Amino acid sequence: MISNKVNALLARNTDNAPKSISPYSQTVAFSHYNNLSAQLPIDPKSGKLVAGGIKEQAEQCFKNIKAIVESINHVMSDVVRITVFVKNIKDIDAVNEVYKAFFSTYVPTRTVVAVAALPMDALVQIEALVSNGEGTIPNAPQAVSLIKLTNNTANAPICALSTQTVSFSHYNNLSAQLPIDPKTGRVVVGGVKEQAGQCLKNIKAILESIDVPFDDIVKINVFLKNLSDIEAVNEVYTTFFPDSAIARAVAYVPARTVVAASSLPMHALVQIEAVVSHGDGTPPQAIEDRHGIVIKAKNTENAPKCSLSTQTVAFSHYNHISAQLPLNPKTGEIVAGGVKEQTEQCLKNIKAILESIDHVMDDVVKVNLFLKNIEDMDAVDEVYRTFFPGGTPARRTVGVSALLNDALIQIDVVVANAEGTPLKL
Repeated sequence: MISNKVNALLARNTDNAPKSISPYSQTVAFSHYNNLSAQLPIDPKSGKLVAGGIKEQAEQCFKNIKAIVESINHVMSDVVRITVFVKNIKDIDAVNEVYKAFFSTYVPTRTVVAVAALPMDALVQIEALVSNGEGTIPNAPQAVSLIKLTNNTANAPICALSTQTVSFSHYNNLSAQLPIDPKTGRVVVGGVKEQAGQCLKNIKAILESIDVPFDDIVKINVFLKNLSDIEAVNEVYTTFFPDSAIARAVAYVPARTVVAASSLPMHALVQIEAVVSHGDGTPPQAIEDRHGIVIKAKNTENAPKCSLSTQTVAFSHYNHISAQLPLNPKTGEIVAGGVKEQTEQCLKNIKAILESIDHVMDDVVKVNLFLKNIEDMDAVDEVYRTFFPGGTPARRTVGVSALLNDALIQIDVVVANAEGTPLKL
């Protein structure tokens, strides 16, 4: 736990949702967000997958999320972002039918991805990010005025099942953007370069509609149908980042994670998701206050460097870490050995990054694991427990068809930043 007396990690579990199948907490709150572990369609009473097909499994995932949300005195309309992982992209219509029953009026931002495998051979896994109006500052009633701000613009694709951006406190959470032309509602003509350009144009249009500059993006997640397309995507990516003279002067690029998707909605080749800083907060702060919050980007020689991503980008009370591959930072090559050695290297890289910004592994609130072979989970957990003996962080695990550098595992994390990012004079 964070020893800071102002903000503290708050990990919670309820018997009304499935107990963790690995060392993690159902929800970890820090500052103004609750980070939930991805929920599988497990019946909390039996500990087994529910009987039935995709509809029954989707419903159980949402029931589990609802049980967790209610156990911390929140409601489903406090959900800011939903991420849906399906085994078969064709199942998304059935998932949507269930989804509407849980979000009948307000809809959060959303990302939908088909992946190669899910734990327990599930057909679907769903995770949620939830606002935390009361915050985690003991006895502080400071958050009573915080509100959720939703926004859609006609200059980006509109979907009845998701909001383009939902802001709460000091973050904007955007729905993953597909390469859809907002005027036609169809995927743009061309290959992966044209599609990547359209995804980023859509993100830019959304940000412009809420008067937020493109360089306020702190984290980008790129979902690719063919991982071999990454070079072409990177070529387009560098035309968008850095975006401003200020960002170019310091060569600022957001933290980044690249994920291989087995399929994407609308047969897209690429989908891009962004997490964005929100200096104004919700409600807007006084100008003199909001200018006291800055983005802090940092790289260390003790972890692998990449010109297209920053190792850690902090804003307000969170640090967003780029996905770490099992690369030896001295050689830039994958470490020798199997999945245990690779898991250890990923976590060593994360630890090195955290230590470079005066943080520790106990400050991690959320861990995202991407595995080439989902059967490696037990071996991964064996190593994982040595870095997180208390099993505190919330967690997501998905199986992917491929990883960059032919790695067996990739890990990214979200980290608490108790000190915040005030401008140091």
